[in-house]
Amino acid sequence: MIVGIIGSGGREHAICSKIKESAKISKIYCIPGNAGTSKIASNVEIKIEDFKSIKNFCLENKIELLIVGPEQPLVNGIVDYFIDTKIKVFGPNKIASQLEGSKIFTKKICSKYKIPTSNFKIFENINDAKKFLSSAKFPLVIKSDGLAAGKGVYICKNIEEGITAANEIFGGKFGVAENLLVEEFLEGEEMSYFVICDGENYQFIGTAQDHKRVGEGDKGKNTGGMGCYSPSRLFNSQLAEKINSEIINPTLSAIKDLGTTYRGFLYVGLMIKDNKPYLVEFNVRMGDPECQTILPLLEDDLIEIFVNCCLGKLKNKIRLNHKKSICIVLCSKGYPDEYKKNIPILGLDTVSLKEDEYIFHAGTKLENNEILASGGRVLNFVSVSENFYNSRKDIIKLIDKLNWKNGFFRKDIGYKVIDV
Repeated sequence: MIVGIIGSGGREHAICSKIKESAKISKIYCIPGNAGTSKIASNVEIKIEDFKSIKNFCLENKIELLIVGPEQPLVNGIVDYFIDTKIKVFGPNKIASQLEGSKIFTKKICSKYKIPTSNFKIFENINDAKKFLSSAKFPLVIKSDGLAAGKGVYICKNIEEGITAANEIFGGKFGVAENLLVEEFLEGEEMSYFVICDGENYQFIGTAQDHKRVGEGDKGKNTGGMGCYSPSRLFNSQLAEKINSEIINPTLSAIKDLGTTYRGFLYVGLMIKDNKPYLVEFNVRMGDPECQTILPLLEDDLIEIFVNCCLGKLKNKIRLNHKKSICIVLCSKGYPDEYKKNIPILGLDTVSLKEDEYIFHAGTKLENNEILASGGRVLNFVSVSENFYNSRKDIIKLIDKLNWKNGFFRKDIGYKVIDV
């Protein structure tokens, strides 16, 4: 089978590596890919928003399955764009992708279908928002309605922070904002829960806990994710039943009521309190770095899962092993603010990996046979073992051996499940 993968991050490198294991694969193209994918697939320099060029390339190169990694092409309707071809596209269509594309769309579904989530209010202009905030009880969560690369969420402790958030959102920091969402602050602990849906059935494919803050102890600015561990310490079968019955099932019913179906990954971002799940957000793709953390635990053929999903035949439970997985993200100094680009990463080929150790490229590119750091989150180091302590210890050894002077990382990833 000839397969295409859209995206250039650690998630796409992890997917590429996993499907490469399948005997069914004859060729993989990554659009545009990164320095890591270039070692195991053919990178194709096409921008992910250029649907026409992507489609022409897929037709010319007889691609049979197109896997869409990031959210933006899905929200913009790439699945619908391929509807007149025989190419299978893994991911939800434009209507279903509004679960991530519009937080207000999701909140309205929650309200109509009685899905447990925080109370919320929607504001269409800055004056109404400020008026509400002037007499509101804090803390509050203020969100941009649309996509914001994981950064359009403000946890506001007082009115001054609330006004700043509202001004930045309506001021266009995350693009043109017609609406703003204000939510009550939920107490509890976060958990990410992942399923794959085929339009009728869905199967569980793991849990994870992401560390979003740039600083140790989960302090500092929000990022795209500094590291992650899987499985979540909160996960249990009783909780899974509640998530399925109270959140996933009614959401998929809501999508059906809109006259369509949901196919692809569904990332359920949750707040757990007293073993009760509350929906924080949906993502319509695999998380990053959660994907890099979960896929090494997968015991089934990922390409079979993708194809069965596209065909509406996802009937078998997905098998995950019972080991522990941790991912630590090596970032460019300065991230998530300003950082230097095109900095060489020397010595990657001297870092020898044991079985169950992985390095996935995120913000890298290959230029004149040299690997350069091209993004804020540069490399993902993953280790799978019998316990989280060993996984983290082994990763830190690998990063120390690389000794990239222009990078930094959090040494405390997984601190809630590691006592030392």
